[in-house]
Amino acid sequence: MTPMRSLWSATAAPGPALAALTRDAGADVVIVGAGYTGLSAALHLSEAGRDVVVLEAAEIGERASGLNGGQVIPGVKHDPDTLEQMFGPVLGPKLVRTVAAGPDLVFELIRRHGIECAALRTGWLQPATSVEALKGIRSRVMQWRSRGADVALLDEQEIARLTGSRRYSGGWIDRRGGTVQPLSYVRGLAHAAQRAGTRIFSRSPALRLERAQGGWRVQTARGSLTGAALILATGAYTDRLADSLRRTLVAIPSYQVATAPLPEALRRSILPEGQAASDTWHLLRYFRLDASGRLVMGSRGSFADLPVQRAARHHYRAVAEIYPQLTGVQYEYHWGGLVGMTRDHLPHLHRAAPGMLAALGYNGRGVAMATVMGRLLARCALGEPAEELGFPLSPIAPIPMHRFSRMGARIAIQYLRALDGAARLRSRLSAARTA
Repeated sequence: MTPMRSLWSATAAPGPALAALTRDAGADVVIVGAGYTGLSAALHLSEAGRDVVVLEAAEIGERASGLNGGQVIPGVKHDPDTLEQMFGPVLGPKLVRTVAAGPDLVFELIRRHGIECAALRTGWLQPATSVEALKGIRSRVMQWRSRGADVALLDEQEIARLTGSRRYSGGWIDRRGGTVQPLSYVRGLAHAAQRAGTRIFSRSPALRLERAQGGWRVQTARGSLTGAALILATGAYTDRLADSLRRTLVAIPSYQVATAPLPEALRRSILPEGQAASDTWHLLRYFRLDASGRLVMGSRGSFADLPVQRAARHHYRAVAEIYPQLTGVQYEYHWGGLVGMTRDHLPHLHRAAPGMLAALGYNGRGVAMATVMGRLLARCALGEPAEELGFPLSPIAPIPMHRFSRMGARIAIQYLRALDGAARLRSRLSAARTA
């Protein structure tokens, strides 16, 4: 889709002044990618006394870490019981605790390093788009509650009060979650990493990886970095430089729109307690207010390069459906980015080769999970045994027939959009019959 200026780039705190790499240098650890994953890893390694250098192909936050919805959500796509079934009675519970603690880490880093990013920890909502979806939510709430999480099931009236919409059949609130200004957060991590001793170079794409004496060398257009350890933290933007890693995920476009600041009366009625929300459609819609009272609505985008009016049409309809009181609202910002989706809907931590680590695949929950995975990468690089991490180190397993994955993703998105459209039609017809 045609790139446009995001709301976040218009309102973010300034990032550090950076330069491109123009010489040969060395470090204990070289990190490729200065998003949440790479900067979290750099910060934790520098605080542990390691000499760390980070290479970023663009500017800080110019890609996924500065373009997402800024929702800080605990856990991953799978429920706790499912994770324990997948990973067994020893690793499973540890993994559940690891992924659940993502927001704790995010908000602790924000507090400890004084990161100005409009952080708000009032919880995360998942509204149910149907009575059937509410059944799955009821099970999810019971599973998290049995593990001590601060969660609650919400009936139709409660979800209407918290969202400001009569569209939903109920839902749940996870009070561990919250929101950040995502670009300000990643820039804040960069500042914190620099203060801890990390060196960061922007506009320095890695062009070649090669083994060096006792480690790895990363070649750029105007210089090189050599380190005993190498961390790849490129997420959905992983390219053919690490081709087997690139083929473990599918990069899916996500698109967002933001309204003008809402009038005070409307603002008080929509998400009045400040939560963010992600609903239960197959192609979920995620929405929140920003610090100035703009409604931000996000959903899957188009692979095609479309004019704004076409790229955003599903988002305009979503706003009209969820918040009919916003009829006629003006939209000020439109933007998109890529989300790294894996076959099993889980993030992956890899020891790609001796001395080379990688993490990616956050499936739409990157603010919390990428921050956690950065810390896990740092612990691995510091020599912590795999069995103590609380997260599995898995082999790299490229998706079969990956070259057709983009085509398959487009077909899948259209199919899921059709399913959701049919469900909305049934809901409208049912409402008309009972009116």
